[in-house]
Amino acid sequence: MSETVYRNATLFDGLGGAPVESDVLIRNGLIAAIGKTLPVSDDAVEIECRGLWLMPGMLDIHTHLDLEVELTPGLPEVVRHGTTTVVIGNCSIGVSYGNQRRNGEDPIVDCFARVENIPRVVLEKVAEHCTWDSSGAYLDHLRALPLGVNVAPLLPHSMVRIEVMGLNGSISRKPTSAELRQMERLVETAMEEGYVGLSTDALPFHFLANAPHKKNKIPTQYAGFSELKRLLSVVRSFGRVWQATPPKDDIVAAVKGFLLTSRRLYRRALKTSVLAALDLRTNQSAYRLCLMLARILNSKIVGGHFHFQALSGPFRIWSDGAINPVADELPELRALNELELDDREGRLRILNDPKWEKAFCRMWMQGRKGLSLARLLRWLRLDHVVLSRSLAAMNVVECPLPHWSGKTLQEPYRRLKLWRTSRGRYGAENAAEEELFRKVPASAKNDAQFLLFLLREWDTALRWETVIANNDPDILRYLLFHPMTLPGFNDSGAHLANIAFYDGNLRTLKISQEEGLARVAESIMRLTSVPAEFFGLDVGVVRVGARADLCVVDPEALRVWDPEQTCELQERSELGCRAMVNRPVGVVREVMVSGRRAWVEGSYADDLGKTSYGSVLRAR
Repeated sequence: MSETVYRNATLFDGLGGAPVESDVLIRNGLIAAIGKTLPVSDDAVEIECRGLWLMPGMLDIHTHLDLEVELTPGLPEVVRHGTTTVVIGNCSIGVSYGNQRRNGEDPIVDCFARVENIPRVVLEKVAEHCTWDSSGAYLDHLRALPLGVNVAPLLPHSMVRIEVMGLNGSISRKPTSAELRQMERLVETAMEEGYVGLSTDALPFHFLANAPHKKNKIPTQYAGFSELKRLLSVVRSFGRVWQATPPKDDIVAAVKGFLLTSRRLYRRALKTSVLAALDLRTNQSAYRLCLMLARILNSKIVGGHFHFQALSGPFRIWSDGAINPVADELPELRALNELELDDREGRLRILNDPKWEKAFCRMWMQGRKGLSLARLLRWLRLDHVVLSRSLAAMNVVECPLPHWSGKTLQEPYRRLKLWRTSRGRYGAENAAEEELFRKVPASAKNDAQFLLFLLREWDTALRWETVIANNDPDILRYLLFHPMTLPGFNDSGAHLANIAFYDGNLRTLKISQEEGLARVAESIMRLTSVPAEFFGLDVGVVRVGARADLCVVDPEALRVWDPEQTCELQERSELGCRAMVNRPVGVVREVMVSGRRAWVEGSYADDLGKTSYGSVLRAR
């Protein structure tokens, strides 16, 4: 019999109540007792927590860790942030049916490489691991892994279509009646096996990565409304979750689709979780429309069970040249993104194409000059494009001129203009910059052409970052605690070199800390018991008899932590690529999964990733 006791902790139970000072006793993986001065056995491990917060392990409800778990099943980047349960299989893509390599098709690489900006070397390595061929066998495989945290899988709709129709068929024709019935059976089987729901996707810039499909979107986007309705009726009958993304530029289609949540129309509400309510820098109406739609869908008239996911911090993306998570939104950048990351010559051919250059400059400069509706919309922050298209919003991280790092691209562009007007007497900060300025063609007369010059000259050696959403802390706080949202759009395990959101839950705690312990209790509830109940999982609370998934946070370390200063690009040898990480120091003091201490005072347990800590969770 193993015992661990946390002494004198400021205990948050995950249900929203005020914290109390208490001990918590863990025995054989479960919470055995809660109270003051609990008696324990002589060999119990005692952990002093005076002044520290003790809470349930947190949930991350939007991840793509189904890939990472194959290569590093301990999921160390998740553990160190106090998260003990993750939902996988989001956005309609996953590995529930293995690698599905048939007839020369390679769906894992095709579906993930561009949608989630994951290097092919990682995806090919993962695909070699995926030797199962059914949703049940996948669960058996996950159970056999030495999981560091609990995993709860969604069934990915794109992979269901591929399993039934083949990849080529799933993007080129409608399913037959027999194929629809087969899809229905696959969804029903997965729900019986305990999958927490079905994921679909409708974002218009999610494209396949392999020839000859590079101009095709992922399979779920070729499904008609009747197919979605039919498959989701199965999900509804089991009381499971629909995870979705909206057709960003088609409000009518979004409303029609999301009415599937309605109890009035379909007799039973369908639990629906949608990506994402964001305060876009280019469009201030986006989050307002999301919240208005959610209010309507959850009204008594419609009777839905619907929320938007909310990102817990600024939506900061890192870009390598023209390659970033939203590049496919714009046709001009999409042409560059269709090529392999190492195909510099191919990108250079496109960059040097006069027809393409004209189209790029027209796109980049749209709404910048003259009197036009586009300029009015841009001025009002009602632009339909997510990327800001402004050098002033592009902050250099790395480039061949080190003194540019930490500054915006607007600054060297201004110096170039001064250097030109002064005929080389002023502007350039050093000889290397002057040499670069001499290479800029005289025909480059605006910032779009200056950017194109840099892309031709440096390609992916120009690494920059920008914030595309959630830049206003007051609106961010409003979104995180709005009754129509849940924090949790983190995309952990995806966009490896482009975002660093593993710390999303801790960011929510930090924001709530500014408003006192009552707000902290609310935020913990929204990160634990509320999403656990939504997905039907028996986790997320501290009470006698519950699983001992726990997290200890140092509130003082949390208070002084600056999340924007702990992001860095590191080589992750277990993945075989460079990846963004965000590793706050001292904030999470202890993480327990199933009664076992996985993270203690800045160090992982020696056997993390070698023996099982977490479990595969079935929906209730």
